Amino acid sequence: MVCRRHVIETLLLGALFEARGVPTAQAAVSASTDVVVDTWFGVKGDDKTNDKANLQNAIDRSVGKTLLITGRSRIDASGLDMRTGSRLRFAPDASIKLLPHNEVFYQMLRIWDVRNVVLENATLDGSKELNAAKKDSVKGGYGMGISIAGSSNVAILSTATVNCWGDGIYIANSYGHKDRCSTAIRVIDHRASRCRRQGVSIISGRDVLFENPVWENIGGTDPSAGLDIEPNSNQDVLEQIRILSPTTRNCRTGILVYLKEIPGPIAKNVQIEIRNHRDESSTDAAFSVSGLKTDGHVVTGRIASISPIWVNPRLAEVKSVGYDNAGPAIVVTGRRLVP
Repeated sequence: MVCRRHVIETLLLGALFEARGVPTAQAAVSASTDVVVDTWFGVKGDDKTNDKANLQNAIDRSVGKTLLITGRSRIDASGLDMRTGSRLRFAPDASIKLLPHNEVFYQMLRIWDVRNVVLENATLDGSKELNAAKKDSVKGGYGMGISIAGSSNVAILSTATVNCWGDGIYIANSYGHKDRCSTAIRVIDHRASRCRRQGVSIISGRDVLFENPVWENIGGTDPSAGLDIEPNSNQDVLEQIRILSPTTRNCRTGILVYLKEIPGPIAKNVQIEIRNHRDESSTDAAFSVSGLKTDGHVVTGRIASISPIWVNPRLAEVKSVGYDNAGPAIVVTGRRLVP
């Protein structure tokens, strides 16, 4: 026997799809076979109930289908885990926001050691204003909106990460398998706003693409960059990193590449390409590459910024004093400085 509530919510889902331009018949099929709704798993989405447990149950039980988030859910700082094959889509105006807490180390959404994950139209709010943690804590920058570690084939589409204690998105090697880097990561139309540390940190990755991101109003703890590309060790990799048409606005540094920790016994080839970067009013620099001392180790490659537009930049220099010229070549072409 089919649950009456299930039927009603399926019809409502069909109406939502129709409003978004999907024909009714197709919507009905999608609703019954490909899409499941968070409320079917007890998620309240009422902007006050802790939906963490029910949301995790919904994610776990909807692998291979699309889980639709329909309301304004709140969760505690223990966060949520995506699974291999997870597809999470947010309806218009739906969101997930942290409840009040005092944690300096959290991940709202973990994509760890999994593959084939899609996140679409999400809004993740780290509730920075509700965090009672001390702002000068040693780990004061480790509250992440989305944490990707050791995963592959991940697509993040039209997603916003706001008010995070640390970074909007953090991409790194696996925590359980240190030599497993994140691979084939696609992030399209990402927006990070009012995060304390970074809009995005790329610690380690291979074949990572950001297209049309906006990273703005970042500040509160070092280094306060729109994008920080900063490996933690010689095990990290920076290969096929492409950043297309990014906008950085009101950050300390628009895009920062800091390579201090990458030299070591494993030879490294760093390949980073940034195209059409627009920076507006960064207080330190629009684009900075720094920190590298090879100390006889092999670190080769190319870091390129192609056709950037830097509006009212405090500094137009792109290489800090002391950067080792034996390291990756730094290439800036077609630069425009706008007063």
